[in-house]
This record gives sequence, C-alpha cells and structure tokens, in this order.
Amino acid sequence: MKKTVYVAWVMFIAGCASQKPEPHFPTPPPPVPSAPAYTVKPLDASLRTRAVKELLTDVDSVDPFLRSNSIEALSDVDPADASGPVLKGLNDPDPSVRFSAAVSAGQLKLVDAYNPLRAMAYDPDLRVEAGVRFALHRLGDTRLSHDLEKLAAAPDPSVRGTTAMVLGLLKEPSATNMLMTLMVDPDPAVDIQAAEALWRLGDERGLTSLVAYSISKYSDEQIIAVRALADTGDQRVIQHVRGELTSDYIEVSLAAARSMGLLGSDEGWNVAVPASQSKDPRQRGLAALAMGAIGRSDLQEYLAPLLKDPQESVRICAATGILQLRSPSEYLSAQAAR
Repeated sequence: MKKTVYVAWVMFIAGCASQKPEPHFPTPPPPVPSAPAYTVKPLDASLRTRAVKELLTDVDSVDPFLRSNSIEALSDVDPADASGPVLKGLNDPDPSVRFSAAVSAGQLKLVDAYNPLRAMAYDPDLRVEAGVRFALHRLGDTRLSHDLEKLAAAPDPSVRGTTAMVLGLLKEPSATNMLMTLMVDPDPAVDIQAAEALWRLGDERGLTSLVAYSISKYSDEQIIAVRALADTGDQRVIQHVRGELTSDYIEVSLAAARSMGLLGSDEGWNVAVPASQSKDPRQRGLAALAMGAIGRSDLQEYLAPLLKDPQESVRICAATGILQLRSPSEYLSAQAAR
C-alpha cells in the first residue's frame, strides 16, 4: 500500500583523521531460502473474478484512503473495469480520492474524463490541482502544465511532494531542474518524492538519494525507497534490493520482496509467503503485494485466503496481487527472456 507519512532522517560518516580504525567485517545475515521450483498452475478464472469484484466494491468504502487505493489498483491491474470508478472518483468529497482519480485518468488517458477534469482545474485542494494538470497533460492539453512550476514552490510541503510525484509520472526531462530544487527541500518527505521522480526519469542523482534513504534509520523511509528503486526496472539495483530481504524490519523485507518481483526475481517468496499469515494486517497486505509482483501462478493458494481477510485494506492488496499474477506461459516466457 502507499505510505505517505515520512519522518526526518540524518546520515553521517564518522571518522578520525589521526588514527586508522581497525577494519570491521560484520557477519552477514543468512540468505533468504530459495523459492521452491515453479509449479505450473493455470490462473483460476473464478478467483480473478472475485478479485475484480472486491476492488469494485471497495471503491465505495467508507474509508477515503481505501477508496483511493481501490481506484489506483483498478487502473493499474484492471483498466477495463476502471473507467467508471475513476469518473466517479473525480467527484468524490474527499480530496485524496479526487487526486487518485485524476492521476488514474491521466495514466489511462481516459478521454471521457477530459471535461470533468477541465471543470475541476481549480479544485480547492492544490494537490488535486497537481493531479488534474498531470491528467490533462497526458490527454494532450498542456495549457495548464506550466502551473506545476508554481505548485512545486507552494508553502505546503504536501503540495510540493505531490507535485514532485506527478512530475516523475509525466517522465518529461524538462522537469529535471524543478526536481533537483525539490531534492534539497527542507522537508524530507518532499526530498524522497523528488528522488523517486528523478529516478523515474533515469537520473542517477535520484538513485543515489534513494539508496541513502533505503538505509535510513526510519523503516517507513526504507520501505518507500526500496520500493522506488525498482521503478525503472534497472537491473543494476537488484543486488542492493536483495540485501534488504534480510532487513531487521519485516516490512522493509516485504518491500524488497515486492521490488525483487518487479525486477523479475522470485527470491522474495520465502519472505512474502510466511508474512501472509502474520497477525499484523499491514504485513499481510505487503505480503500480498509482494506475491503479486513475483507473479507466479502457484502463489494463488496463498493469495486466495487473503481475499477473505477481515481487514478491507488486506483484501484490496490481495485482489491487486491476484490480478498481477501471470499465466504460466507469460511467466515462463518472461523468465526465459531474462
């Protein structure tokens, strides 16, 4: 699930010019056991139908955070069913839902959303304005795109961070200078979003910052950074992500398992599968997302029970994971191409 709460971080290098310290080689943690061999299993059509139904139900959740996440999930893993919820979300009373719907409309290039987006161009919430400008730009209307520069300098750090995010999603190289300014923002939440956006643009200055955040003393920052490292699919980051599979924080390990899956590896299997039985709903949700990213159809038996989880947030993650699983032919072809 998306996590938007950040805390301050400090990195320092301690040393002494007058004396050379003795080298210290810490004992590395034991590696995560290898995933079991792939068992070819067809995708369960009824399970996938239930997953779609779950997400379509959750767009009407009483919790706006969950409405937002279900809209985002539908646009990502089930675009064919997403248009109705996206259009409805544009009129939601909660700004976080309107923002998610606007960004989803842009990602999908949903033509039917154009007039509603124009009508909400000056939404009371500036974060929504950033999302609307992203969507209109994606739909070919760039008349308001220059407003993103003003939003990047807004007094509210949440607006600056949101603007950094949409600039990264636009993948416009012209946004680099704005993002570099946001990379030195006094608010670390803005900094990390700018770093992720730069890395989406292929700028290694963003990568350097994300690597630093991935070893932050704050686990939430580590989770965000480890996930973001896989954004570009660049295989150079895989060794760093692999190292986080054995983090002291299970949530960080689960984020790494998901990123390894996005990078084409199933090495996070033995992190994700046990965590799917956790008593902590956040861990169960992260496990479901990791299994979806791994993509093996033989993970259906672990995801199916989570679709009946008592926590709605976990069910959204389970539905998302189920719809990300690949058919055996797709999965084996992708592995052969690596």
